[in-house]
Amino acid sequence: METRPYVQWDLINDFMVDVFKAYGVPEEDAKICTDVLLESDRRGVESHGCNRFKPIYLDRIKNGTLLPVTDIEIVKETPTTVVMNANNGMGMVASYRMMEMLIEKAKIYGMAGGTIFNSTHYGIAGYWTTMAEKAGMIGISGTNARPSVAPTFGVEPMMGTNPLTFTMPTDEEFPFNFDCATSTVQNGKIEFYEHLGEPTPAGLVVTEDGGTMTDSGQILRNMRQGKCALLPLGGLGEETGGYKGYGFTTIVEILSAALAGGPYMKELSGKDENGNNKMYRLGHFFFVINPEFFMGLDTFKETAGGICRGLRGSKKAADAERIYTAGEKEYLAWMERKDKGVPVSESIQKEFVALRDECGLDYKFPFED
Repeated sequence: METRPYVQWDLINDFMVDVFKAYGVPEEDAKICTDVLLESDRRGVESHGCNRFKPIYLDRIKNGTLLPVTDIEIVKETPTTVVMNANNGMGMVASYRMMEMLIEKAKIYGMAGGTIFNSTHYGIAGYWTTMAEKAGMIGISGTNARPSVAPTFGVEPMMGTNPLTFTMPTDEEFPFNFDCATSTVQNGKIEFYEHLGEPTPAGLVVTEDGGTMTDSGQILRNMRQGKCALLPLGGLGEETGGYKGYGFTTIVEILSAALAGGPYMKELSGKDENGNNKMYRLGHFFFVINPEFFMGLDTFKETAGGICRGLRGSKKAADAERIYTAGEKEYLAWMERKDKGVPVSESIQKEFVALRDECGLDYKFPFED
């Protein structure tokens, strides 16, 4: 049962937009960034929602590793492709513009792909693929990130959590939306555990000596020093399929960097050789496929929905309540939260109050009553 207080959607939206503006983000860009963050909370994916508002965006604007004004530069464009330089601005703003362009191209040519370099954290990857789905298309996206994942048989953080995301339209109330990291856990989840004062489950992190650790705060500190690493999907070694997750992580790293000729792996640490802050210069890739250029959108939706219904209706384990398909739990989370708002932990409550006072804003939160 949820014990955290809720903040209404319109209140938290307006507050975050105003804080972004106070930090120098233009109003329209602030609205995009806020919507991306809150979409994560709407889906119940709190590791990428308002929990990351301050540490991943505001703090980086303050320390100079994220520019509040996004100067988008189209480096190369063809009828079906785009290469974009985000110039170290808001990754969410550049990604929004990219998806707008690719959707329009896919309407005409059936498929389109793009890549962004010199970017920053672009929020929940499923936001971009869902933009395609809302236009009746298939969306695919991925991004590299600061190194935190060790290769199979390794203990050194070399690649990011590197999500590989697909969203596809169905004839149901919600799309098929597969949005997850290619590591066993993502940094944001460990940050979320730390906010709640909870340990990270054992077996998700490997230490320098090949062991594991569960203290969430210590994991985050050690990771910044390169003293531990997350594991790829499948976990340690090859016995449980860790090499598969390692392969997917590497695919995302290559596509995020090589298509645009951008930096990769240790170059994305956000630190120079002396340990000083520097720009992250992340890369993202996006693909849009228009089913109308195949057997039509209606056929695609009916078939995709039939596959999902077939899976959910299959025989379940004796102790299982039900079977889900990707995107269903996020839809159910929205149904639960749409009239309630965002649940916020005590640590986030303190951050909101401090930000309000710092920016001189006139807001009163329900948890202050």
